[in-house]
Amino acid sequence: MKFLLKIFDKNRHHFEEGGKLRLFKPVFDATENFHFSPATRTIFAPHLRDPLDVKRFMSTVIVALAPCVLLAVYFFGLRVLAVIFVSYAAGGIIEVLFAVVRKEEINEGFLVTGLLFPLILPPAIPLWMVAVGVMFGVLVGKELFGGTGRNLFNPALVGRCFLAIAYPKAMSSNWINPVLEFPGRMTQYVTSLNTDAISAATPLALAKQGNWAGIPNLLFGNVSGSIGETSAIAIIAGGIFLLFTRVANWRTVVGTLGSFAALGFVMHLANPQIFGPVVWHLLAGGLLFGAFFMATDPVSSPITNGGKWIYGTIIGVVTLLIRNLTGYVEGVMFAILLGNIAAPILDEIIVKIRLRKLKNER
Repeated sequence: MKFLLKIFDKNRHHFEEGGKLRLFKPVFDATENFHFSPATRTIFAPHLRDPLDVKRFMSTVIVALAPCVLLAVYFFGLRVLAVIFVSYAAGGIIEVLFAVVRKEEINEGFLVTGLLFPLILPPAIPLWMVAVGVMFGVLVGKELFGGTGRNLFNPALVGRCFLAIAYPKAMSSNWINPVLEFPGRMTQYVTSLNTDAISAATPLALAKQGNWAGIPNLLFGNVSGSIGETSAIAIIAGGIFLLFTRVANWRTVVGTLGSFAALGFVMHLANPQIFGPVVWHLLAGGLLFGAFFMATDPVSSPITNGGKWIYGTIIGVVTLLIRNLTGYVEGVMFAILLGNIAAPILDEIIVKIRLRKLKNER
């Protein structure tokens, strides 16, 4: 990689102040930091650097998402890669434009947002909707708040929420029947025009009719659903990896799944004819994906440990209530966005309680 480093060093002056390409300095810095660790020093001592910088943090999430992506391509076909490409391209345009205008560095946070967003979409969704959704999510969900680290909401969920409200029919009908037998759909490019491959309902939609069968299929992912949310095994594998690397906080995950399971058990015990089994609900839909990859977003979730417990509980309870007591088949998206709204006040309450305890101890 030495030759590449020489290229960056040789052309750096063109992007510095006074250089003819100074407007594109954020692009140059982002490209360099993508290949190499940042060489800049902190302004004030002590000049210490945590080995888990933003790039490595985001790279860990990408690795954790790899099983979901691979199985999605296997079950739903090559179009999954096209959806991911469009997400990165369209969202990247917004990122670059704002970085250039603000004269700031391009943050690696979009590496995760650009991959999370397509994984929570129907496999056969029109590509132009993918572009519109991710651009809206990045613009309204992040950049208008000041960029990475300042956003109140998870940008990927903001984009999906926009599409769900603006194009409800497309977001609830572009499902694809997966193929379990090797090689799956890895050699196919399935669109909404392939009527023989399109599925009319997801497991959660069938659950509204009292059908809670197919737990083995939910485990492996041989069901209709959003691109990255069908295989419980792939999601759990990636989620455990995030927990072991401490990129995701276990309190949020346990709070979400624990509260969901506890309330779900009570509701199923009270009326098993209306409310499905807890295990089935845990594996179906986007609950696991949301708990491991969306709710644990370090920017839009609480920073205090107590806040994380309450935040996770809110998400788990609201998700179950929306699934079972409303006309919506899924509630994870709305539950996490509601949790994002509550995150700042939860931290404020926890901090005030701790300060009061410390004051009383004195």
